[in-house]
Amino acid sequence: MSHPTGPIYDKLKTLGITLPPVSTPAAAYVPFVQTGKLVFLSGHIARKDGKPWVGQLGKNMTTEEGKAAARAIAIDLMGTLHAAVGDLGKVTRIVKLMSLVNSTGDFTEQHLVTNGASELLGEVFGTAGAHARSAFGVAQIPMGACVEIELIAEVA
Repeated sequence: MSHPTGPIYDKLKTLGITLPPVSTPAAAYVPFVQTGKLVFLSGHIARKDGKPWVGQLGKNMTTEEGKAAARAIAIDLMGTLHAAVGDLGKVTRIVKLMSLVNSTGDFTEQHLVTNGASELLGEVFGTAGAHARSAFGVAQIPMGACVEIELIAEVA
């Protein structure tokens, strides 16, 4: 994937991050929709080595592993956002994240898991990366993935 130049891409390079291509949706939907200045990205599940990152927080995954999975999703989300708008420099704000964490009934650190994505977006986009957010514990996620995150961004 060729990338425009600019501070966002410089930051990604510094962090050793290569944006992946958009993955094919697993059902009857599209990876993103733009309406006006807002771009809505469909939920992205955690992937490891190209396959769903399977696990359940509080059962067979630690909070730190979940945080790493959420960070991996943020990279995938940025890849999709790049495909949607052509240049991440056009992003004026990461507006909102919604995070679903596959977790046991007594696991209560969904917010800490989700920090893996939030912190990376803040690092890459600076003040434009500060966003509203929700984090939920859910009984299951498609394909047994440990985390799924969707994103809304505003573009110029």
